[in-house]
Amino acid sequence: MKVVALAGGVGGAKLADGLARCLSPDELTIVVNTGDDFIHFGLKICPDLDTVCYTLAGIANPETGWGRGGETWNTLCALETLGAPTWFQLGDQDLATHLERTRRLAEGETLSEVTRFFCQRWGIRHRVQPMSDDPMQTIVETDLGDLSFQEYFVKYRFEPSVRGFRFEGAAQAKAAPGVLEAITSCDVVIFCPSNPWVSIDPILAVPGIRQALLRARVIAVSPIIGGKALKGPAAKMFSEIGIPPSAQAVALHYGSLLTGFVFDRLDAGEEMGIRSLGLRTLITDTVMKSPADRQRLATQILTFAQQELLS
Repeated sequence: MKVVALAGGVGGAKLADGLARCLSPDELTIVVNTGDDFIHFGLKICPDLDTVCYTLAGIANPETGWGRGGETWNTLCALETLGAPTWFQLGDQDLATHLERTRRLAEGETLSEVTRFFCQRWGIRHRVQPMSDDPMQTIVETDLGDLSFQEYFVKYRFEPSVRGFRFEGAAQAKAAPGVLEAITSCDVVIFCPSNPWVSIDPILAVPGIRQALLRARVIAVSPIIGGKALKGPAAKMFSEIGIPPSAQAVALHYGSLLTGFVFDRLDAGEEMGIRSLGLRTLITDTVMKSPADRQRLATQILTFAQQELLS
């Protein structure tokens, strides 16, 4: 079975890792959100790409899910003594990633090429791609004004009230090489349990991707469990935009793109409403506390796809 996974954030990285444990390298392509990317200290920072890659490589911080395990913070501490802006936490090992990425980009490599090289060095055999090699930025429209996503999420700890979103540069962006071909040739596309507004929607905003998905079989995994998000501001965003957060709200958000929907047992009471949208459903334990949980959930989703969507 050939699968394309769209991912961003910790939840997306965990399921991507689970899928990689179940599928061979030629069966899985992981397309990662780059709307969170930004420039800090003159360096190209790609938070979601790094979270996915660190997780697949087995070097992510097991406590946070982001950053490197066994990290040190000498550079950050030195910057703090100099009065530099240290609101975005850059560990020493993580800093090496950003330095080398920035150097390679300055020498003319694309983000896809740099990501492919990093994956080789980190022993990642599955294909990981940015959604685009072109710059795109997720802007969160808040009661404090327009904020880049990292400002909203990290600097202000997602406290400002959200009014909307826009994706600057989307109209000019192109899907990274091979992304559209992977979608059109795969058996199923899986939207990982990532924030719909700021992890999956930026990918969908890249011209051509949504259109390709309309011709594909697509399964989404809800990041909302019992009206809450395990990590991050997804539930808060739904509420502030006037939509009660729920698994069904996630399914409605993706609308006609979906063929199937996966959600947690805590939300089993929403099954009839979700099925009324014309979707096949899988109800299971979607919380991934361990690598074994990731593989279990990925296996269940792939079995669901095979039996319900592809048979």
